[in-house]
Amino acid sequence: QVQPEESGGGSVQVGGSLRLFCTASGRAFSNYDMGWFRQAPGKEREFVAGISWKADSIGYADSVKGRFTISRDDNTGYLQMNSLKPEDTGVYYCKLGPWLGERVLGDAWGQGTQVTVSS
Repeated sequence: QVQPEESGGGSVQVGGSLRLFCTASGRAFSNYDMGWFRQAPGKEREFVAGISWKADSIGYADSVKGRFTISRDDNTGYLQMNSLKPEDTGVYYCKLGPWLGERVLGDAWGQGTQVTVSS
């Protein structure tokens, strides 16, 4: 399994923007689908966005459509987050593996990166 590392989180005000990054060592990064998930305090981890390994298939949770953009290159995954809302607050995780609906298979999670949106 490929161990991802997330970065780019921070604290912003409502309406602000952040760009998250997902990296993994080695040549294997490009061979995996990628998904972004988030977990707010007291809530279950939820799917945010997914992208296939060739970047020819992309999907978003309804809650972020029109505001978030997922993308990737050969060695880095991205999540551009615009028009942020307080409900976007949480720890954001990147996952590498087969992307199926709102799941990405595998057990390798990074430590996540905290996103806080204040009103």
